[in-house]
Amino acid sequence: MKIDLVTIFPQLFLPHLETGMWAIAQKKGIVQFGIYDLRNYTENQHRTVDDYPFGGGPGMIMKPGPIFRAIEALTANSPQPPPLTILLSPQGEKLNQELVKELSELPWLILLCGRYRGVDQRVREKLVQREISIGDYVLTGGELPAMVLIDAVIRLLPGVLGDLDSAKEDSFYEGLLDCPHYTRPQNFRGLKVPPVLLSGNHQEIRRWRRRKALELTLEKRPDLLPQANLSKEDLDYLAQIGYHQQPGGERWI
Repeated sequence: MKIDLVTIFPQLFLPHLETGMWAIAQKKGIVQFGIYDLRNYTENQHRTVDDYPFGGGPGMIMKPGPIFRAIEALTANSPQPPPLTILLSPQGEKLNQELVKELSELPWLILLCGRYRGVDQRVREKLVQREISIGDYVLTGGELPAMVLIDAVIRLLPGVLGDLDSAKEDSFYEGLLDCPHYTRPQNFRGLKVPPVLLSGNHQEIRRWRRRKALELTLEKRPDLLPQANLSKEDLDYLAQIGYHQQPGGERWI
């Protein structure tokens, strides 16, 4: 996978490229990162990337010229299939695990990190295929959302994690929260590991973990259940603990 970042603060990404999963993904050749300083695509001595909004009002708007030149330079003579250009924006669709999985299957992403009050609308209309938000709040720029998106995406790529099953058991992977986990010692200050996890019975362990994931999802995020990938056994267990899906599956009671 190729991931290109267009930003006015390229230095924010450098520590991540040298540590953790990002470094592993690069070293193994699984992900190729490109970081491009938007100011290098300006056409004046001040390297200006923003200007006042037409019509007046507070704040500054990112100019279309540098962004168009940057994206055009990145995609010139590019092979097929073309990249997906994403604008990190509070106006975008909210990032979730389903979208993360979709993005992880693409060969090339270009992430455009907005700043100030946003980008000129013509950038959205002509360059951007998708806008993505990481939540209903406003940040000072798109760099942190881009980092979140990258981290979520690359951990799903085969070879990045030591065990791909670890990613498959994460919260949200199948629409549920993750189950509780324990490690040594077995008894910590009188708090003991559930006996089933020490039993060696892998079938029972899987069943216990699945049921705990269902319980935690019901307790903390019941809104996830209507879209979760649930088996008949899951539904039967939910019914046993007093929760039932209403006709149509819109909500749980």
